[in-house]
Amino acid sequence: MRIGVVSDTHGQVQFAREAAEVLRPFEVEQILHCGDIGSAGVVEVFAAWPTHYVLGNCDPERGDLQASIKAAGQTFHGRFGQIELAGRRIAILHGDDAARLRETIAGGQFDLVCYGHTHVAEHHQEGRTWVLNPGALYRANPHRCAVVDLAAMEIQSLVVE
Repeated sequence: MRIGVVSDTHGQVQFAREAAEVLRPFEVEQILHCGDIGSAGVVEVFAAWPTHYVLGNCDPERGDLQASIKAAGQTFHGRFGQIELAGRRIAILHGDDAARLRETIAGGQFDLVCYGHTHVAEHHQEGRTWVLNPGALYRANPHRCAVVDLAAMEIQSLVVE
């Protein structure tokens, strides 16, 4: 199973559309959005896939976003999500709470921890846990997202143009 991971759209619908087009050929089955969603328009872009959302520090209209996510039939996790896909335990958070991010990674309970906030793409392994920041779709150069092959635990960073 392949998943797409995005973050920090900050309401920029056009950049979200461009990311969706980059992800489509990889035949991802679900999307994880690591916060700073910014607008209901972004939710509409990713409605073609089952999508999991967490809130970021720049998501002030939390009630409106939650309603948009639920109306689109997607999954709203608040500030922290934990899911299981293809037998892998995955945590999703924004990363602005550095202590919670460190605890989540160090706890060793997850196969994959996805976060955003820094607008810098990176991935690495700590113990048995893979840590992924897909980069940002706004205020980053270049804009980036990621694809994760959960069976092989292979992470590919993608440039969104």
